[in-house]
Amino acid sequence: MTSATLTAKPAQPPAPPAPKRRTPPLRGRRLLGWIAEHTVLVALAVIFIAPVVFVVLTSLMSSDQTLTASLWPQPFVWSNYLTVFQTVPLLQWFGNSALYAVLATAFMLLSSVPAAYALAKIKFRGANVLFTAIIIAMLLPPQVTAIPIYVMWSQLNLTGTLWPLILPNLLGDAFSIFLLRQFFLTIPSEYADAARIDGCGEFGVLWRVMIPMAKPGIAATAIFMFFNSWNDYYGPLLYTSENADNWPVAYGLASFRGVHGTDWGLTMTMTILVTVPVVLIFFFAQRVFVEGITLTGVKG
Repeated sequence: MTSATLTAKPAQPPAPPAPKRRTPPLRGRRLLGWIAEHTVLVALAVIFIAPVVFVVLTSLMSSDQTLTASLWPQPFVWSNYLTVFQTVPLLQWFGNSALYAVLATAFMLLSSVPAAYALAKIKFRGANVLFTAIIIAMLLPPQVTAIPIYVMWSQLNLTGTLWPLILPNLLGDAFSIFLLRQFFLTIPSEYADAARIDGCGEFGVLWRVMIPMAKPGIAATAIFMFFNSWNDYYGPLLYTSENADNWPVAYGLASFRGVHGTDWGLTMTMTILVTVPVVLIFFFAQRVFVEGITLTGVKG
């Protein structure tokens, strides 16, 4: 019996381990991933924020520096925020805008909420025709009716005041009625039927059932009306331009820019002050505002 001798191969030394790649820290990777996923959103945010930053920086510049290519105040002129109150009756303009916006919003809610409820939850002959007329009124340009309405207020000796802008809201606002009606339609009619069975009249159903359940829609409509009144320029130009005591901030800002056109520092300062109340209101009411706009119905 022959035996074959096998020659064993010499053992090879183990291969050296591959060098480990240095990975960025976990927090850095998360940051890079977030930037990669939100690049478009970040770019859009920068585009929207850049004009606001420019206005804020310009409001802190002197009148000589605003005409230069410098984008950074040197030095910061904080006194602009005091000078603007000494230059124009800004507090009076703020008071006029607050009076206009608050009363217009209150009168709109007083008239538009019942009208929207009737169109959404009460069946009566001619409801569709009436809703169509409201849609047409919403699409009608205000310039079409400006002359006859101005003649009417002039005969009532109310031109030069804010009342021609406030009192029409007692008759309802077409857009507000449309928005509120759409929200009321999302509320199940069973709630109103149950209240009627319990003995509530239509006013009781509206006050005790529908309004509490429609708070997001009512809040959104009120914010729309408040912002529209606060920023209104055409109405005050038409009715209060000859009486400076009744100017709101929107028209006052436009006239200030015309008179003080070269002093862009004070102009931007006043722009910031006029914008602050609107930003604060939206900041504190944004949750209920967004919930009302979505018109998603009632949460059980």
